[in-house]
Amino acid sequence: MMLADKDRIFTNLYGQHDWRLAGARARGDWDATLAILELGRDKIVNEIKSSGLRGRGGAGFPTGLKWSFMPKQSDGRPHYLIVNADESEPGTCKDRDILRHDPHKLIEGCLVASFAMGAHASYIYIRGEFYNEALNLQAAIDEAYAAGLIGKNACGSGWDFDLYLHRGAGAYICGEETGLLESLEGKKGMPRLKPPFPAAVGLYGCPSTVNNVESIAVAPTIMRRGAAWFTGMGRPQNTGTKLFCISGHVNKPCNVEEELGIPLRELIDTYAGGVRGGWDNLLAVIPGGASVPVIPKSVCDDMLMDFDSLRNARSGLGTAAVIVMDKSTDIIRAIARLSQFYKHESCGQCTPCREGTGWMMRVMYRMVEGRADVAEIDTLDQVTRQVEGHTICALGDAAAWPIQGLIRHFRPEMEARIAAYKARSGKPLPLAAE
Repeated sequence: MMLADKDRIFTNLYGQHDWRLAGARARGDWDATLAILELGRDKIVNEIKSSGLRGRGGAGFPTGLKWSFMPKQSDGRPHYLIVNADESEPGTCKDRDILRHDPHKLIEGCLVASFAMGAHASYIYIRGEFYNEALNLQAAIDEAYAAGLIGKNACGSGWDFDLYLHRGAGAYICGEETGLLESLEGKKGMPRLKPPFPAAVGLYGCPSTVNNVESIAVAPTIMRRGAAWFTGMGRPQNTGTKLFCISGHVNKPCNVEEELGIPLRELIDTYAGGVRGGWDNLLAVIPGGASVPVIPKSVCDDMLMDFDSLRNARSGLGTAAVIVMDKSTDIIRAIARLSQFYKHESCGQCTPCREGTGWMMRVMYRMVEGRADVAEIDTLDQVTRQVEGHTICALGDAAAWPIQGLIRHFRPEMEARIAAYKARSGKPLPLAAE
């Protein structure tokens, strides 16, 4: 069953209509925003909690619960909402389409969420490469100020609200919430130790919440249509709609909004024109952006696209960026390329990540050639587990998981590559990594 058009939140995802304020209002944005604010902080937070909305940036943490961590009363320090628009996860391009085609959804969401958390100011941290998106978003912010929707007495609510757009410099690590805060403060984007968590000590040492673009952009629609409408879609604990980015070896790569829990095969066949060469030509899929473990066709056949189903399959929904690989793919080389990416993007603060990402990359490129020993596959697996969970932020996990998925599902291919190299060279190989 396809999601009905009446239930789609992002009605201009493909940029076919006017993205400016007049077009946004015609599609229902900024409709009765004052009435939403008049419900009060607690009712807004509770409605988002009741909707079951989980963070759309990758971790899937309940959004309403995150909002509720902000102090109820100010101790004199200002509160801040920071929107993470640093969409740097390979394969992910959902927030980009919101920013350039539906920016007013995000701006209205910033007002509603900031009001619910007692924040008079919000910052949108946008990826440096998103030049045209930043132009559209700034133009939309200017329109909202001119119309009195934000600024002094926003929407006539008596609440003063300022929204700032901050352009980053294109670092993957600044997509991590505390690395983002450091960068926003003008420092190196190096993640902070937690605790203290941002809700207690965040931007400029003040209570702060960092949310993904999609998480914030859907909030006004949930408030208008009600939590019960949102929970009527998806599956238990995995409610509502989600933007999926489908790329790789499909006939029609696309972004699409669908219910959480849609079968992976239905998602690819219905919206992306199917796998190149047919479903039987499928080798593997990375279901949630480059940092989650790859799953082979045998798992893909019956996989449901939601947080819990993919976690149970030892992968993850992540950002729901579906990277499809057919049988022409050199899967070992593909994962090695990801290892190179994470080595390049590590901030170098934590020893396991700083040293481990480079070590894993070098071993992976030897695995591509087969210039290794079978015993090194287990050594590689052990090293990924020494990196995973032993770093300040999750970049260590992101570097480890693709390799773990490769070894879990494609070990025979790795062993065959090594055997083929030995047969060609006819000489023993060193065990140690170069």
